[in-house]
This record gives sequence, structure tokens and C-alpha cells, in this order.
Amino acid sequence: WDRLHHELDIIGHHGFATYFLTVAQVVDDVRDLGVRVAARGSGAGSLVNHLLGIAHADPVEHGLLMERFLSKRRAVLPDIDIDVESARRLEVYRTILGRFGAERVATVAMPETYRVRHAVRDVGAALSMDPADIDRIAKAFPHIRARDARAALAELPELKQINEEFGGRDRLWQLVEELDALPRGVAMHPCGVLLSDASLTARTPVVPTSGEQLPMSQFDKEDVEDLGLLKLDVLGVRMQSAMAHATAEVERATGEPLDLDRQADPALADPATYALVRSAETLGCFQIESPGQRDLVGRLQPDSFHDLVVDISLFRPGPVAADMVRPFIEARHGRAPVRYPHPDLEDALRDTYGVVVFHEQIIEIVSVLTGCGRDRADQVRRALSDPDAQGRLRVWFAQHAAARGYTAEVIARTWEIVEAFGSYGFCKAHAVAFAVPTYQSAWLKAHHPAAFYAGLLTHDPGMYPKRLLLADARRRGVPVLPLDVNRSGTTHRIELVSGDGERPGRWGVRLALSDVHGISEAEAARIEEHAPYTSLLDFWQRARPGRPVAERLAQVGALDAFGANRRDLLLHLTELHRGRPRG
Repeated sequence: WDRLHHELDIIGHHGFATYFLTVAQVVDDVRDLGVRVAARGSGAGSLVNHLLGIAHADPVEHGLLMERFLSKRRAVLPDIDIDVESARRLEVYRTILGRFGAERVATVAMPETYRVRHAVRDVGAALSMDPADIDRIAKAFPHIRARDARAALAELPELKQINEEFGGRDRLWQLVEELDALPRGVAMHPCGVLLSDASLTARTPVVPTSGEQLPMSQFDKEDVEDLGLLKLDVLGVRMQSAMAHATAEVERATGEPLDLDRQADPALADPATYALVRSAETLGCFQIESPGQRDLVGRLQPDSFHDLVVDISLFRPGPVAADMVRPFIEARHGRAPVRYPHPDLEDALRDTYGVVVFHEQIIEIVSVLTGCGRDRADQVRRALSDPDAQGRLRVWFAQHAAARGYTAEVIARTWEIVEAFGSYGFCKAHAVAFAVPTYQSAWLKAHHPAAFYAGLLTHDPGMYPKRLLLADARRRGVPVLPLDVNRSGTTHRIELVSGDGERPGRWGVRLALSDVHGISEAEAARIEEHAPYTSLLDFWQRARPGRPVAERLAQVGALDAFGANRRDLLLHLTELHRGRPRG
């Protein structure tokens, strides 16, 4: 209750209550849509955000600080970022428009700048080059800066042919490189949404977006912040879509509801989930699937939600460069003693074995030793990134800590830690917010692996190609079922594979029609809608696939139900195509 009153006092001091309530309304509306939603960033450190239903994790339980997010010394409107399913992000935008009205809501613009491919196309057209040559040159380049065009021509083997044919056209390449980073057009920002009153259009020009026809301010995110307009970041996250798909597949296939936020609540500390994480078999899991992360979880051996939070915080360029990982793991496993710069700092550092990992710990250390309060301590932490300010801060810290009776040795040792880790540490509120979907994705992989892989394959949220995900599924005992027009859908599905006398039935992943090269959404939907089919003729007449798609389906075995000889199926398709009436 003390914490709640403290936060409400800060919010009331700035007059931000309506902002918090507006974000809470948006989150409630998104949940009512059935879309997965979660807070991210330092806003997860606010108890008010937690109680309003914006943030999942309890900041009191996890030792998060409101001052890292908002304090009386910070007059800027705080960012409350929310993650939603990427596949339904535009649906969320339309819901926000429906709630507040088109005259009060607009998306934010984002300047599109020239990179090499667009630069080649526009310069080539201006120089009246052959369109076929322009297309060939542009497609040959990787996605790089326009200013690196000639360097890439000279160095990259895949550009050797292009260099031989067009490398001597100095005017072409000079203009391409001069266009680098210049504005080319304006697109809708991937996450920014403006919320205002009915005077919004008097303060920013608004135009409809080209595709979705959503109202879009012609100002970018820096402009709208300078104008003081309220910007809500609604980020589309593919992992949220993957987990939503996995949950829906479990419910569809079993008929039993699956409430992921309740059943995969980190507070339940599911042993199977942590066993999976400790095994480092985390391919596809949010935040912990990269080779470096799998190495770290293998060494760290997490067995609690706090360990996941620490793992996510340690795997950052700053902590790795500052060699924070090794001392933490050594102390965690009892191979090194736990030391504190002073006994007064034990409460702040106990959970991380005396190693500073989080911004919140820097705030606590400065606050405890100087008595300045957490809001002032956060200002000190922010200023540490400015080399010009560090000398003044060191003197200030030493004077205030000495006045509270701390020895010169303690002050020097503590300041060394603060200075070294202040800019390298990670915001614990960020890490806690990230650790929730990390735990939920690992829980799905441990308890519903087939559905988990179906979600990953459908929404492609991670860093690995599908062939590696399929190999991981097979290695973990999940059957991968081939394409079949009578069983496959537009998305990847789960399907019960019958067992035998020795093995029970297992859930497998049925590959999706959308993976067939060249198939359109309409064709895939039509095939799914009219299934099952009794024969190739029945399939041809009711699904009405294009000939190239039908032939590819035959080649990959999706038509094997109509005859095992694929060569005969292809010949039959040719005959059916010849007999199809034109027009």
C-alpha cells in the first residue's frame, strides 16, 4: 500500500493519470479482441501498471523500481510500450481508432531512406538505362548502404559479373552513392500511434496510408515528441503470434481450452519448463534461442524466474564486454565467494551474488550511500553515460557518501562499480517483461511441442530457417507430417499420429499449404475450404488450382492420396489442363 500511494503521488504530481488510464483502456480492448498483449520496458516496473492490467509481472515481488520509469524529477511523459501479436497489429490499430475516433488517432510516419537497391533503380531510370539491366543490377546487390556500392562491387564474388559489365559507369555509381540515406518516401511507422483530442488534425497534417487507409501523421516520432503529442508504442511481436497460434491449435485439436497466461504463469515454477531450459534445448524459445544464449543457459542452469531475468540481462554487449558473466556464474555455483562493497549494500546485491547486473541496483547503491533518494539516484545513473559529467558525479558521490560516514576505501571501490556498470547494466523491468514470454514459450515447448513448432513455422518469429526447426522437431520426437491436400491447411497444424502396440499416439505437425512455392493465399484457402477430395479430378474441379501450383503439389507429394506414382499424376494434370475451358 505504501508503494501504491507513492506511485499515485508521482503520477498525480505530473497530471499523468489520464495517460495511464488511456493505455489501460487500450490494453483491455486488445484483450477483448482475443489478441495476446504484454507490456515491455521500464513501465513494467510500475505497480500501478500491474494493477491496471497493463503489465503482467508484480514489480514488488521482483524488486522493480518506479523511479527507473517515472519520478517527480522527470517531467517527460513516460513510455509505456505494449507488445501485441504481429499478425493482428493492424486489427489492434483499427480497434484503437474505433475506441477514440479517427479525428483523435493517427499512426506515426517514418521516412524511408535510400539504400543500394532503390538507389540503383531510381538512378538507372534517371539515366535511361534498360529496365532489364536495372532490375538485374538491383537484385544482385545484398541489402546494404548505398554509399558502399562500389566497395561491394570490388569485393563481393556474387557481383563479379555485374562489375565486369557495369563497373566502369562512374556516373551511375557516383549518383547511387550520393543518394545514400536521403529520404525516398514516407511509410507508416511499425509501432507508433498518436492519441489526442479532437484538435489533432489542427496540430499535425494527416494523410491516409497507401495500403491500409489508416490515418497517418506526416511527422515522424522525433517530431511528435517535440510537439508534446502523446505517442503509444504498439509493437507487433511474432513470438506472441506464434504462441497464440500454438494455443489455438491445442484448443482446436483437443477441444480443451488453454489459458497460457494462467497455466504458464511463471509464479507456478513448472519443473519441466526449467528442465528444458537447463538442457539448453531452447531453439525457438523467445530470447534464449541463439547459440550464445544456449551456451549461457547451459552454464547458468536457471531454476527460477529470477534466473531467467538475470540470464536475459547478462546476455547483452555491455555485460559481456565488461566480463560480468563469468563472476556471476562462478559465485552462483559456489566457486567464488560472494562479496559486497559494504554490508549496507547486501539487500541491493544479494539476489545477484554481489555482482551488479541491473540499472535498479545502481539506483539503490547510489541512493543508499549518498542518501539522495531513488529519483536523484536515477538521474545520476543516466548521467553516467556522459563522459564530461563523470568527474563532477564522482566528486558529488564522494562528498555525500563521506558525509554519511563511509570510508574513502568503500567510496572508491563502490564508485568504481557504479562507473563501470552504470552504462552497461540492463533495466530489470525490461528483463522481467521479456522473461514472461520467454518462460511461456519454453512452457509450450515442454508441454505442447507439436503446437509450439506449428506456431513457429506459421509465424517465423526467430532467427533460424524452417529446415532447422523441422530438424529440431524430429530430434525431439515430434513427427513432421508431409503436405496432403486432404489434411493440410493454410497454416501449420497439429495432428494425432496413431501409435502401435509399443508406442502410444503422438501429436505431430502437418506442413502447411502456404509453404508451397508460388501458391497464393486465395488458392491455399480454396484448397482447405473444399477438402477432402475423392480424386485428382475432384480436386481439380473444386479447388481450381493453377497448373504450376498443382504440379508443385504433385511433386512434393501433396497429391499422393490420388495415386502414388507422381509422374502419372503430373501427366494427368497436363490432360486436365488441356481440357479446362478457357475464360
